[in-house]
Amino acid sequence: MSLPICTYGNPILRQKAIEVMSVNDDVRALAKEMFATMYAEQGVGLAAEQVGRTERMFVVDIPAEGDMGEDGQRENPGVEMPLVFINPKIVGHTDDVQVGPEGCLSFPEIFANVERWYEVDAEYIDLDGLPRTIHAKGLLSRAIQHELDHLDGILLVDRMSHVKKVALGGKLKRLVKETKKALG
Repeated sequence: MSLPICTYGNPILRQKAIEVMSVNDDVRALAKEMFATMYAEQGVGLAAEQVGRTERMFVVDIPAEGDMGEDGQRENPGVEMPLVFINPKIVGHTDDVQVGPEGCLSFPEIFANVERWYEVDAEYIDLDGLPRTIHAKGLLSRAIQHELDHLDGILLVDRMSHVKKVALGGKLKRLVKETKKALG
């Protein structure tokens, strides 16, 4: 079952997510619905806030072709997708950064170059309730950082340059207006 996506202008996107106290059937069902929604919208990551929920969790599924470095090699060959991150936090990162295009399901058809750490180490709980750590590079690292931003109420528009915000001003205002109209 696919859930409706909350778009820019919906106040839930600015809420800080609430820690998941126990991984139960409700959390597993939410993860399943989030994957269905993400796949239906052709995304690679989705945070709970984006479907109107406040659980501190997100899902990620980077296709193999999206996990290639500039050298044509997989950047995260040992990582099995898809992934569910419950109560995630970044515990380390390299100094290397990458600037690259990001989209967001809450900002349909809007893209901006965003600076992110090239590699991160993250801790999280999996769907079995077990603590996990991951070392991620490239697009997976970018997706983890992007979705973690959502859990802290930080949005794509907050990471855009001032020039990009001005250039997209009309689209952003229209999106907020459409969102508020849909919310009543």
